[in-house]
Amino acid sequence: MAYQALYRVWRPQKFEDVVGQVHITRTLQNAMVQQKVAHAYLFSGPRGTGKTSAAKIFAKAINCKQAPVKEPCGECEACRGIQDGSVSDIIEIDAASNNGVDDIREIRDKVKYAPSAVDYKVYIIDEVHMLSQGAFNALLKTLEEPPKHVIFILATTEPHKIPLTIISRCQRFDFKRITHQVIVERIKHILDEENIQYDEHALIHVALTAEGGMRDALSLLDQAIAYSDDLHINMDDVLAVTGSISQERLLSMVESLNSGEAKQALNGLEESMQEGKDPNRFVFDFIHFLRDLYMYTSEDNMEDVLVRAIPDEQFKTIASQLSNHWLEQAIDILNQTQQDMKWTNSPKVLLEIALLNIQELQSKQVSNNQSSVSTELVQQIAQLEKELNKLKEQGVQAQPQEPAAQKRKAPKSRSNTYKVPYEKVRHTLSEATKDDLRNVKSNWAAFMDGLKKTSPPARAKLVDSTPRASSSKSLILSFKYEIHCALVLENQEMIENALAEYIGKRLTIIPIPDTEWQAIREDFLNQQQTSEDAEEQESTQEEDPFISEARKLVGDELLEIKE
Repeated sequence: MAYQALYRVWRPQKFEDVVGQVHITRTLQNAMVQQKVAHAYLFSGPRGTGKTSAAKIFAKAINCKQAPVKEPCGECEACRGIQDGSVSDIIEIDAASNNGVDDIREIRDKVKYAPSAVDYKVYIIDEVHMLSQGAFNALLKTLEEPPKHVIFILATTEPHKIPLTIISRCQRFDFKRITHQVIVERIKHILDEENIQYDEHALIHVALTAEGGMRDALSLLDQAIAYSDDLHINMDDVLAVTGSISQERLLSMVESLNSGEAKQALNGLEESMQEGKDPNRFVFDFIHFLRDLYMYTSEDNMEDVLVRAIPDEQFKTIASQLSNHWLEQAIDILNQTQQDMKWTNSPKVLLEIALLNIQELQSKQVSNNQSSVSTELVQQIAQLEKELNKLKEQGVQAQPQEPAAQKRKAPKSRSNTYKVPYEKVRHTLSEATKDDLRNVKSNWAAFMDGLKKTSPPARAKLVDSTPRASSSKSLILSFKYEIHCALVLENQEMIENALAEYIGKRLTIIPIPDTEWQAIREDFLNQQQTSEDAEEQESTQEEDPFISEARKLVGDELLEIKE
C-alpha cells in the first residue's frame, strides 16, 4: 500500500484526539448528550487546528447507533461507513472549487430528500468564505430553515469574509492556535508509536515553526524523518528542513553585536543568505532566540520555558555577559524590522541596518554615561566658580569649628545616572524596626512569585534586589546593578501596590545600589554612636550637691566658685 503522510494516518477519530480545542469539543459533546444539536455550525480558525476533523467526528457521533454519546463508537456500520467515505449522506464540499450559484442550488434541491443510510444528512462546506455573493444568497434561506434531518457545518480560515447574514444563522466556534507544549506532547506520542527516536529540543523547534498548526507540525515531522538517515530526529535535521539558523551562528552573532564587532555579525548574516536562508525566517529565529536569552537571564531555573535555545555551556557563558536592557532594545529593533520587511523588496538591507543599530546600543550606553559625567562636572565647576567669586567679594571669615558629627557629609555617590536620596534613606533608617523588615522578608518570595504572573518585566527589575531596612512607611531596597535603581522607579506605583497586598500596608520603595548601602549604613551607625556618647557624657557630669545648695541660697549673681 502507498505511504500515507503522518497527518493523514494520525487524523483525529475521536474528540479526545482533537488536542488544544477543549472549549469546542466539550460544548459539542454536551449538546449531543442533551440532544440540543443545532441545524448549522460555523467552525473558524487558523489552518491545521482541527476544524474539518472535528466536523467529521461530529457527523459520526450524531449518526452513531449508540447515540446520544459523547464519542463515536467507531464500530457500528454508520461510524465505519462515514470513516471510509462509503456513506453518501455525509457530503463534504470544497467551496474553493464549487463556489458558484449553481453548486449551491444543487445543494438546495437535494437537501429536501431524507438520508438513506443514517439519521442525519450532514453538509460540510470547507473554505466557505470562497463562495460568491450569489452563492451565499442562494444558501441563505436553506441555511435558515433546513429540514430536520439536515445539519450544515461551515469551515473557514477567514470568517471576516462571510456575510453577517450567514454568521447570524450559525453557532460559531473559534478554533485557536495550538500551544507549543500541546503540539510537542502530541508528536512525542506519535513518534513513540512509530518507534522513531528523537531529541526533545528538535521537537520543540518543530512546534515553534508550525506556528500553532498541528497539520503543519506533522508535515515538518514527516520531512525530518525522511531527511534523517537513521530514524533519529535531531536538531540538525529539523534546521535543515525548516531553513532555520543554527544556535552556534546565532550565539556568535549575539556575542559580536554585544562586543561592538559589527563586521563579524554581518559576515554571519551574509553566510546565512548564501546558504539560501530566508530573511524573514532569519529575523523570526533571531527574535525568539533573544527572547530565550532574556528569559534565562531574568530568573533562575528557566530552562523549561526556552523554545528556541539549548542551554549548553556556550549559551550560559554568553547569557552572563548580556543585560536585560540590551536584550529588550535589540528585540524592539528586530520587531520593527520584521514589520518593515513586509513592505520592501530588499529585506537583507533592512536586516543589515538592524544589526548595525543593535551593535550601536552598547556604544550609546557608554557615551550616555560619559555625557552625563561631563554634564555633572560642568555644573559642579560652574557652582564652584560662583562660590569663589562670592567669597572674593565678601572676604573669607573664620568659621567656628563644628562638631565632628556635624562635619560628616553624605558619602559621594558612585552612580552617574541615579541620584541616591540620602535624606530619605537616613529618615527611614531612623524609624526602621526589625519587625517591619521581618514582615517584608517573610512575604518577599510570595510577592515575587505573584509579580511573575502579573508583570514579568517589573519582576525582572527586582530580581537582583534585597530588602535592607523598613519602617512603617518606607522600604530600602538595594540592587546589584545600578541601572535597576532607575528602572524600578518606572513601575514604582504598581510594585508598591502589589507589595501592599502581601504585607498589609503601603510602603514607599527607596532604591539604592549595593555599593552605596554599606557606606550609608556605616555612616548612620557612627552618627548614632556619637549621639549616644554625648548623652552619656552629659549625664555623668552632674553638679556638686554643696554648690547646688549655695546657688539656691544666694543666687547665681552673688555666687563665686573657686577651685
